[in-house]
Amino acid sequence: MAQLIYSMITSLDGYAEAAEGDLGTGAEDPEVHTFVNDLFRPVGTYLYGRRMYETMVYWETAHTKPDLPPHILQYARDWRAAEKVVYSTTLDSVSSEKTRIERTFDPDAVRRLKAEADHDLTVDGPNLAAQAIAAGLVDEYHLFITTSVVGGGKRFFPDGVRLDLKLVEERSFDSGLIYARYRTR
Repeated sequence: MAQLIYSMITSLDGYAEAAEGDLGTGAEDPEVHTFVNDLFRPVGTYLYGRRMYETMVYWETAHTKPDLPPHILQYARDWRAAEKVVYSTTLDSVSSEKTRIERTFDPDAVRRLKAEADHDLTVDGPNLAAQAIAAGLVDEYHLFITTSVVGGGKRFFPDGVRLDLKLVEERSFDSGLIYARYRTR
């Protein structure tokens, strides 16, 4: 059975989306990006909400841009190779291959996806991830923690949830970014 992974860049104070501005420095570092590429290359399916999909669909055509470094081109290849499921009540169509729209998040359907998948899945975006966490579907949490405190926004972990996790991997980068991978107990 495949694992469902929730992974995002977060601020030092735990926000996956800042109320104002970005989440700080570190993620744009080629060393970090190459690590992310290697980590998520085996992912077979990305689960997105509409807003996260609209951000990530850039990777469908990124390879057509001139003078991109190899680590960016590699991520674009890997992203295009994976299946994408977009949960949205408002999106009429998608602009990427291997992508379908689901109108509602159905935990039982995601359980079936996990059971039938040969490769891991990710759930991306704090709103959609909150639903997956509440349904007990997330197996691993991958946090990429920047050096910035942003003071507000959307939290990586939703309010009202108690999780007891086990740290299974950690790494720090020269940029100051810290990677921490946790597994559910």
